[in-house]
Amino acid sequence: MAKLMCLCFIILAIAVAVSADECKGDRQDMIKECGQYTKWPAEPKLDPSKACCAVWQKANIPCLCAGLTKEKEKIWCMEKVGYVANFCKKPFPHGYKCGSYTFPPLA
Repeated sequence: MAKLMCLCFIILAIAVAVSADECKGDRQDMIKECGQYTKWPAEPKLDPSKACCAVWQKANIPCLCAGLTKEKEKIWCMEKVGYVANFCKKPFPHGYKCGSYTFPPLA
């Protein structure tokens, strides 16, 4: 029984480690290509580059949102993130929660 519990713990630890790194590449690409368009202050909102939109289109947004902490929200302006999402034609659905931010309906 102890061996089974130990094995279950190891499997769980591996699963958590793998899921934590699941979108690391997307996160790095997003910072590199879209960072200048999504950081505070909220204004001005600039149209993102084609490279940013290409990254946005392929990114695992649910994974990125799951890793968004309060500390990261002090860096990334979620209003600007929403602007980039809309501009790049991959908007957040009404009521979508990303970190602690819930996106309003599209205008």
